[in-house]
Amino acid sequence: MSTPIRIFIVEDQPKILKSQIKVLSSHPEVTVVGSAMSGVQALKELEQLQPRPDVVLMDLGLPDISGIEVTQKLRAMGPKPDVLIFTVFDEEDKVLDAIRAGAAGYLVKGAPVEKVIEAIRDVHGGGSVIQPGLARSLLRHFQTGMAPEEEKSRLTPREIEILQIISKGMSNNEAAGMLGISRATIRTHLEHIYQKLSVSNRVEAITEGIRQGLIDI
Repeated sequence: MSTPIRIFIVEDQPKILKSQIKVLSSHPEVTVVGSAMSGVQALKELEQLQPRPDVVLMDLGLPDISGIEVTQKLRAMGPKPDVLIFTVFDEEDKVLDAIRAGAAGYLVKGAPVEKVIEAIRDVHGGGSVIQPGLARSLLRHFQTGMAPEEEKSRLTPREIEILQIISKGMSNNEAAGMLGISRATIRTHLEHIYQKLSVSNRVEAITEGIRQGLIDI
């Protein structure tokens, strides 16, 4: 078995935190190495924790400084963990602010544990997690910057199809199942998409795809 993914949970509600630790600790793919109930506490403990966690599950509505501010501060931490925003707030501005702050993805509290584990796995593997509705937010945010037809990147029809699928929040496994191909093939297509769009992750790919008019919302 591969080494479990080390996760740190930041959540200000004791009952929710206890539940998250209990549920996630039951999965062999992850191990909970710490937790905090405020932004200040999280930064202090993450600075001292060695080795650093691989992924931080970050609540946005913290009692002192926001999860977005904590995410920004983690940029200066080396090695910095990947941050997966985990919140009840399904609001466009918070999604965009979290991504701008450096978060690798965004999950709404209440998502099935299998979805959470899949998101942790994807983020740890260098990917990004997009929830349904984010693409629409990005479209409204970038709609004034749509690229003319001649500037559109030359993605293949299959690559455009995959780009559209991941913009709806599907994981690599879900996309593979929908298209009847392997997860490895999806990863290969995504690598080609990133190269052609000159981006490095899903969030950037979807943003650029919207800017170029490649994604139908």
